[in-house]
Amino acid sequence: MIELSSSQERRAIGQSRRKQLRRQDHSQWQPQHRRHNPIALLEESMRGRVPSLIALKYERMAASPFGFFRGAVPIMAADLSLLPHTGIVNQICGDAHVRNLGAYAAPDGRLVFDINDFDETIRGPFEWDLKRLATSLVLAGRELSIKRAQCEEAVNGLVARYRKYVEMFSKMPVLDMARYQVHRLQRITPVSTALLKAERSTPMHTLEQLTIPETNRNEETGRRIFKEEKPLLTRLSSAQARVVLASLQEYRKNLLPERQHFFAQYRPVDVGFKVVGTGSVGLRDYLVYFEGNGRADPLFLQIKEEPESGYAKYLEYHGPHHQGERVANGQRAMQFLSDPFLGWTTIGHRQYLVRQLNDHKASIELEDLRGPGLLEYGEMCGELLARGHSRSGDASMLAGYIGSGRRFADAIMKFAEAYADQTERDWQALLKSRHAPKSKPASQPVKQVSKSA
Repeated sequence: MIELSSSQERRAIGQSRRKQLRRQDHSQWQPQHRRHNPIALLEESMRGRVPSLIALKYERMAASPFGFFRGAVPIMAADLSLLPHTGIVNQICGDAHVRNLGAYAAPDGRLVFDINDFDETIRGPFEWDLKRLATSLVLAGRELSIKRAQCEEAVNGLVARYRKYVEMFSKMPVLDMARYQVHRLQRITPVSTALLKAERSTPMHTLEQLTIPETNRNEETGRRIFKEEKPLLTRLSSAQARVVLASLQEYRKNLLPERQHFFAQYRPVDVGFKVVGTGSVGLRDYLVYFEGNGRADPLFLQIKEEPESGYAKYLEYHGPHHQGERVANGQRAMQFLSDPFLGWTTIGHRQYLVRQLNDHKASIELEDLRGPGLLEYGEMCGELLARGHSRSGDASMLAGYIGSGRRFADAIMKFAEAYADQTERDWQALLKSRHAPKSKPASQPVKQVSKSA
C-alpha cells in the first residue's frame, strides 16, 4: 500500500518550491523574450476551422483588447510557457477570465454559479489560471474606464480570497472540501444579476428564441424547427443531420446508466449549426433540438468541436486521447456540480464535447462590474478558482507555496498590469494586420458537416 504524505509534509513541499521560483518573481513579463509572432500564432490556431467564419472570429477579437484577450489563448499559453513556473500542478481551466464563469442548473435543479468554460482545460501550473484571470480583471476594468486603483483592488481581492480558501481547504476533511458550496452568491451584485437571468432562461425560453413553427405551403405542420439567422444559426440538410444524429450513439454510451435511460426518452426534432463565443468561432458547433413528453419538454444539446488544448504543446499531457473527454473530465474535476448530460462523441475525424445548450444558463455582462462589482466579483472568482484547484490538486501544497504575506498577490498584480499592456499591443498589431476587419463578413451559408467532418 502506498503511504501518502501528511498535510504538513505536502505544505512543506509547497514552501520548498519558493526556492525554485520566488513568489515575487511572478511579476515578471518581458516581451523581448518572446520567440513567436502573436499574429502568426493566431493564424496557426485557425487551421481546420470553417474558412467562411474565420473573418468573424477576427472581427470579434478586433472589437476591443478584452475581446482580443478572449480569443488569444494560443498567445498567452505560448507566453506563459516562457516563464518559470512553480511545478505545483492541478487541473486548470486554461481560459479563466471574467466572462467564463456563469450560472447553470445543477442535476438536482438548483441554480449554481461556477467556472463554466473548459475548452482549454488541462493539468498545468496553478498560477497560470490566476495570471489569466487577474489580467482579465484589469482589461475588463479598463474597458469600463474603471480607475487603476480599483482594478488593483479587484486583483488583490482575487488573490487574497484564493489564498484564504486554499488555506481553509488544506485543513478541511477531504469530503467536506469536495462538497463545499458558496452561499453568499446573492449578495454579490454581478452574480445575483446572472442568477436572475438564469432563472428566466428555461428550455421553453430557448425554444421560443431559437425555433419557429414549420410551414408547408403556408400551413403549419405541427412541429417547430430552428429559426435561421445566417451565418450565426443555420439548419442542416437531412443528410448532414443524419451524420450528426448518428454520433449520438457513441455519446449515449458515455453517459451514466440512469442518464442513458433519461436521454433515450427524448426524440430529435431538428439539427442546426451555431456560431458561439469568441475563441470558439470557426469550430464546428451543432445544436440538436429534442422533445421528451411533448413540445413543452424541449432539450437542446450542443455538440461542440474540441481541438487540442492551447497549452498541450507546452506541458506533459497524460489525459485521454479524445479531446471531448478531456474537456468533460476537466470540468467534472473542477466543478462542484456538472451538467447531467455532459459527454463526448466523434464525427469523422473530429472530436466533440456534448452538453446542454441552455438549461438555466447565464453569464455576467461587463457592465455588471461597474461600481463595487469588480472587487466583489474578483473576490468570488478567487474563491471558486481555489475550490476548483483544491478539488483537482493539493490545497496543502498551494497554501504552503503562497503563504500568508502579500508577496504573491503583489507579484500577480504587477504581472496582470504588464500583460494587459501586452494584450493591448497585440490587439493593435491585429488592427494593423491583414486580418483587420474591413467590413462585416457576408451572410453566406456555411458548409457545416460531411461524413468525414
